[in-house]
Amino acid sequence: MNKAELVDSMAEKAGISKADAKRALDAFIDTTSGALKKGDRVALVGFGSFAVSQRSARKGRNPQTGKEITIKAKKVVKFKPGAELSKKVK
Repeated sequence: MNKAELVDSMAEKAGISKADAKRALDAFIDTTSGALKKGDRVALVGFGSFAVSQRSARKGRNPQTGKEITIKAKKVVKFKPGAELSKKVK
């Protein structure tokens, strides 16, 4: 499902216009991104939680040349599904 299909589905299920659903989704993405950028955790009870984790530097290998390289440390976003979401997916 892409963003346009998600907006269509949200509009239909919530009984709102597609424009309102798109604004709501964009607001959710902006708010979540801002919170994660500050280092906060975003938890949606029953759905799951988003958090930022620090990935340390590590050694890697260039697949074309086989030469060893150093992969820099960076921050990554992690998602942990909630119990209700996991139960629905099974």
